[in-house]
Amino acid sequence: MLTMTTNRSYTVFRASHAPDTSGLPRRYRLPYGACYAYSPKGESEVSQRSRLLCGRIKSGSPQWLKSYVASVCQDRRLRDLFNERTLLVPIPQYPTNTRASLWVARRLAFTLQEAGLGDEVWTGIRRVKAVEKSAIAWMWQRPEVQEHYRSFTVVPSSKHPSDIVLVDDVITKGRTLVAAAMRVHEAFPTAVIRAFVLVRTMGFVRDVERLYDPCEGVIRWNGRDAYRDP
Repeated sequence: MLTMTTNRSYTVFRASHAPDTSGLPRRYRLPYGACYAYSPKGESEVSQRSRLLCGRIKSGSPQWLKSYVASVCQDRRLRDLFNERTLLVPIPQYPTNTRASLWVARRLAFTLQEAGLGDEVWTGIRRVKAVEKSAIAWMWQRPEVQEHYRSFTVVPSSKHPSDIVLVDDVITKGRTLVAAAMRVHEAFPTAVIRAFVLVRTMGFVRDVERLYDPCEGVIRWNGRDAYRDP
């Protein structure tokens, strides 16, 4: 629940109670890699093309996913996120009443596997509770890490992976990925866990200068929220 305080020229929203972080580690660090940059509101030609690219990825088109994954293969830093033992784990889609809903992260994970990036795709992390999508939620009401964490479960498995890469199509702040990583870490405490996304959202940058902008970074959980760098 949110309360609102108004002060002449601006309005401030704040949580009326501290979030319950019981069950979560005090700190967590998730390395990640991304290939493309996306501007939600920029007006430059590159920013407009970034929205077209993001839309193509969200459509789950095999043609476009193969094309964009080919760019991943061309960058050594991104290729090094994967190895012959890597278990690719797609972030589950949000619960829906439509059985035929598109699971883009799963399709992306299989495209990565087909390109030789990773050994096997495993869909063992599931959503057991609906949360609002960050992409459509008002910025002050986007689901927090603990909401995502409680929405995930990992199905029992006889697997003993040593190397795991969580796969998603787009990263905003990183809350979903870090919450999923903490759940997966509980199930496989000895595994090395990283994340890969095709697109990182540059919400605080008015315009992006380039679409193809591969990077390696980290998502940090400090016991209160997740922070992505870069």
